[in-house]
Amino acid sequence: MWVHLETERLLLRRFTEADEDDLVALDGDPEVTRFINGGKSTSREDARSRIARWLGQYEERDGFGFWAAVERGSGRFLGWFEFRPPGGEPPPGEVELGYRLRREVWGRGHATEGARALIRKGFTELGVERVIAHTMAVNLASRRVMEKSGLVFVRAFHQDWPETIEGSEHGDVEYALTRAEWEAHPEPR
Repeated sequence: MWVHLETERLLLRRFTEADEDDLVALDGDPEVTRFINGGKSTSREDARSRIARWLGQYEERDGFGFWAAVERGSGRFLGWFEFRPPGGEPPPGEVELGYRLRREVWGRGHATEGARALIRKGFTELGVERVIAHTMAVNLASRRVMEKSGLVFVRAFHQDWPETIEGSEHGDVEYALTRAEWEAHPEPR
């Protein structure tokens, strides 16, 4: 059973109920949630519910789910990574990559470092055949993380958002990477 993954600077581990305050703080920063819900905070009840759901998912699919990202040296909570089959019935071996980190660590390579580690683990140990990621077209920082992690642009598309978010009129983008592509170039350029 996979419970954590270490990189040079990060420890990706299972969430616990003790992470509730950190999740509320992360989602309390309007810049962090700007491209998710227009900058709205997450309630404590919603954070508690999400953690409970994530804890249940660990038992359903070992190695997949939402992973708390903490700084290796200090143990400070930095955010989370998602690495799990997308909603609905996914094609065999397809997983979605996502991430949300505290603003103070943006631009320091943490998102790329964690994403690359999950991609490597997925392709070498978890039987993943394809990794996908989505973001709003205007979220250039997230798109750059996807590219630096080895994913390539697949398509632009428009989807219905429950509420209009600034920039949503430009649509969304999908990036992907197959196991064969990764094996040909395991470390992105």
